[in-house]
Amino acid sequence: MKVQRNPQLRVHIRWMIRRDMPEVLEIERRSFEFPWFEEDFVRCLRQRNCIGMVAEQGERVVAFMIYELHKTRLHILNFAVAPELRRHGVGQQMVEKLVSKLSSQRRTRISLEVRETNLEAQLFFKHSSFRATSVLRDFYDDSTEDAYLMQYYYQENQTTDAASNRVRRLAG
Repeated sequence: MKVQRNPQLRVHIRWMIRRDMPEVLEIERRSFEFPWFEEDFVRCLRQRNCIGMVAEQGERVVAFMIYELHKTRLHILNFAVAPELRRHGVGQQMVEKLVSKLSSQRRTRISLEVRETNLEAQLFFKHSSFRATSVLRDFYDDSTEDAYLMQYYYQENQTTDAASNRVRRLAG
């Protein structure tokens, strides 16, 4: 069975600004069973270490990400792509933008929590080289659901020596 790939949608990724909030709230509402409210976004974004970014196609916000800066890591708090534009590379472009902020000298990983029932997000992050590293029991305030802690670790260069050594062994 061949998987049908949707065409990649190019987006402009920029910092979130106040006037983005209505579109961000709409994406949030359409994406989650227990959505954040405007006060949740405002409270979070008022913190010095909290950053919001959006993906824009034309004049329309089609995705957003809220993350925190910590000493050695970035922590994704909230992330969603408009449902009708999922599987078009928008989320991948946003993750790549965040990964580009990592370095071996400072922040070396990205972490986030994913609901155990959110298989779509688990698969998306797994495809983006995140790994589930632990289970957080009864993690959410709004339900008794567990979460998976998923992490991405910075790699100095994307082609590892182990992989190329394996290929050389197989080839000759």
